[in-house]
Amino acid sequence: MVLITLEGIDGSGKSTLNASLQHALLDLAPVFTREPGATWIGEQVRRAIADEVDPVTEALLFAADHAAHLDSVIRPALAAGKHVISDRYADSRYAYQWATLEGVLPDPLTWLRQVHDGWTVPPDHTLLLVLPVEVALSRKKLAGKREHFEEASLLARVQENYLRLAGEEPSRFVVVDAEMEEGELASFSERLIREWCGSSRSHRRR
Repeated sequence: MVLITLEGIDGSGKSTLNASLQHALLDLAPVFTREPGATWIGEQVRRAIADEVDPVTEALLFAADHAAHLDSVIRPALAAGKHVISDRYADSRYAYQWATLEGVLPDPLTWLRQVHDGWTVPPDHTLLLVLPVEVALSRKKLAGKREHFEEASLLARVQENYLRLAGEEPSRFVVVDAEMEEGELASFSERLIREWCGSSRSHRRR
């Protein structure tokens, strides 16, 4: 069993890709999940985002949702021998909260990693969808007020953070051009995930 995560800035096409994979991978019967939102805590996180709470509170709420997600979905699925595909996971927190905590904490990434140290479950593989920020925002077609995560300057920093994380772990991350045609992206991702699902998760990573 493997834990696969889909990452990328808002508007990168993760949700569309996730929907395509749910249909294409029916025969593998993986568990599809997401962060935040897979637990009731995740719904509170979304409320906190809308209310724009302070960055430290927001980061800790995301961490709490991650802990609940691990306990209620991720660990049980892996223990049952199922593959798991999560739309966003810990790297979203590192990339986004790293950006929002700049100027608030002296070393946001180190702090975020220390908060997760010892209890998170690292992904086996990560698909990182990358595209120009202006293209991502044009896809959102937002009406009314945007969430603070959906501002161009912030998304540019977040995407840079994602790429730095990918550079640290090139064996885990596959960086994908999210401007690829939708069907081509889905087919490429499906082939890659089928290849990954042919390998077993090591016992030490459970």
